[in-house]
Amino acid sequence: MTRGARLTEWVAMYVASIVAALVLASVIIEATGGDWWPVMEALVDGSIMAPGRWGETLGVAVPLLLVALGTVISAKAGLINIGQEGQLLIGAAFAVYFSFLIGGPGPLNLVIIMLFGALGGAVWASVAGLLRFWRGVPEVLSTLLLVTVSAQAIGYGLKQDWLLLAPGGDRGNRNQVSSQLADDNRIPRPDIFGNEFPITVYLALAMALMVAYVLARTVWGFRLRMLGHNARAAQRAGVSSTAYGASALAIGGAFAGLAGAAMFAGGGFSFGNFQLVPGFSDNIGWTGLLVALVARERALPAVVAAFVFAGLRTGAGFVNSTGVESRITDVVQGLLVLALLVPPAVIFLRDRRRARAAATERV
Repeated sequence: MTRGARLTEWVAMYVASIVAALVLASVIIEATGGDWWPVMEALVDGSIMAPGRWGETLGVAVPLLLVALGTVISAKAGLINIGQEGQLLIGAAFAVYFSFLIGGPGPLNLVIIMLFGALGGAVWASVAGLLRFWRGVPEVLSTLLLVTVSAQAIGYGLKQDWLLLAPGGDRGNRNQVSSQLADDNRIPRPDIFGNEFPITVYLALAMALMVAYVLARTVWGFRLRMLGHNARAAQRAGVSSTAYGASALAIGGAFAGLAGAAMFAGGGFSFGNFQLVPGFSDNIGWTGLLVALVARERALPAVVAAFVFAGLRTGAGFVNSTGVESRITDVVQGLLVLALLVPPAVIFLRDRRRARAAATERV
């Protein structure tokens, strides 16, 4: 099969899968008493078309993309990191604690927030790395369990005024929140055509390009991919599974922690009012993991996937105006994830069947 024919086949399968997912979503909406067209129209208006909405969507897409990029790096090393939610929380906690501890003028404090956010995520992911490479504990288990530990740690920190809890004068009697970030320490949010979004949008896009380049064009990226394809062959070629695997997990955690820092300093959207609050992560870690999965663990496709998933989140509020529960967007999201995973699975099974048939003919 020629390259052009194969590309055409891929595009056709993706289009067919997405159309099938949308049709099934429409059927479910009708079955629950709604009208599918107003719901889909509300999703598009709420995410892109209504005034100011695509700026909102871009802002939500930033942490999703950062989490996905970290997931891509871990996956290239053959590691299954599913603890991004916890790494994001710890990164946000580090950013909050050290931003108020060190202080400084706006630009300097923003750098502190971002650096310590990434450091927090890296430290938390490195715990799983230590367990994986020095005690043989599967990272898929340790990273998941550490999510629960991180949530409890943040809960404890928000009860202690020497850690994360704001002074009594800055909060209500029962509110467990951190201090609010000062105006001059917040990420700038330019207004373009009536749409506000944080400048971290540019940072996230630059990082996507950087990750794509490093993984595809550098020796480190080649060795990481070699480790992910065949760990034994990589070790025989001189690639240390411990060094490269542990560093991949730490870097993946750093991206998730950076996402948490960006959410804290960016404010707005659904991430709190420049404060750390209970439930701060808002499932961004889990959704970012889905973004990487849908993008087939590739950096540049993750940009598009992050925007789509962000659009589903920002458009959900508009769905309520149609009389349908906004949670229906979760159904649409799940169906789209399944639809985007079908073509790779079908192509893989077909290619394997053809390879077996060719091997049988040779015999």
